[in-house]
Amino acid sequence: MIENIVFDVGETITRDDRYWASWADWLGIPRHTLSALVGAVVAQGRDNADAIRLARPGIDVGAEYHAREAAGRGEHLDETDLYEDVRPALSSLRELGTRVIIAGNQTTRAGELLRSLQLPADLILTSGELGVAKPQLEFFNEVLSAAQVAPDVTLYVGDHPANDIFPAKTAGLRTAHIRRGPWGCLWADSPDVAEASDWRIDSLTQLAAVVHDSRG
Repeated sequence: MIENIVFDVGETITRDDRYWASWADWLGIPRHTLSALVGAVVAQGRDNADAIRLARPGIDVGAEYHAREAAGRGEHLDETDLYEDVRPALSSLRELGTRVIIAGNQTTRAGELLRSLQLPADLILTSGELGVAKPQLEFFNEVLSAAQVAPDVTLYVGDHPANDIFPAKTAGLRTAHIRRGPWGCLWADSPDVAEASDWRIDSLTQLAAVVHDSRG
């Protein structure tokens, strides 16, 4: 029985368009160039921040992040960054009595921005707030502890196999892989992803049926 659902953030509930466009603008390179580099590192299974390092060899990504914040060009999230199915899906899950948790590899600032959107969620956590990031198993353990939920009745939904599906499965959670964004689409038909995913979905609205079916 699925009693709780934990959602990844980037390319699961939010689009990454603004994130990468703002980095391209800050670096002074065409947006298409950085987008293409993101695709290249995704295909190679590398850290997505490597796209920035390829565009500007030797760059200190952390230092540049703080420089952007200081210049007033830091992180921003609003309603337009959400996928269209997010509010309907989360609302329907809560109506079913499912606990909704959002937890991903984001900064403390991103956590504040997500909470400001007043999403239909019971808890929002980020790696910046927890002090540990995916794919470390400690991330999932910290989320379970903070939410006070058990892994075997908790479903983790994400697009990234290496950061979401594989480690969540190892941590004892149920898993749902969403075919969304570059990672979700590129790796959706991988045999390893299929084996590690209890469910594979194309929209968050499909999760209500998953919960219903899990309850027999």
